[in-house]
Amino acid sequence: MDHYQNPRNKGRIDNPDFSTAQYNPSCGDSISIEGLIQDDVLIELAFIGKGCVISQAVASLLTEFFIGKTIEEVLAVDNKKLLEIIGMKLGPNRIKCALLSLIALKDGVLEYKDSLGDKDVK
Repeated sequence: MDHYQNPRNKGRIDNPDFSTAQYNPSCGDSISIEGLIQDDVLIELAFIGKGCVISQAVASLLTEFFIGKTIEEVLAVDNKKLLEIIGMKLGPNRIKCALLSLIALKDGVLEYKDSLGDKDVK
């Protein structure tokens, strides 16, 4: 509840390296995530969103968790690891709410990597 009532990293980033969004049409939740990457490491993340407590709290929690992590660490997180990070069990409908931020973040990181082409990710 604290991450919902006092979200961390909510807002925008000037000149982000990536900006991506996800929308869940079944419930109306939406999340936009922006990030800065330096030397393969996420150095800043921010989100804007609206929706249920879970989608918004997880967005806050994940931005806090992933700052300082490498691109590969982000891409390695799966549903099981996400539930460990959240620290609570979620039913099948609520897991979709929680996954929204992770999907957006992974999409943004992949778009960033793709934009570099053959260059090293830095």
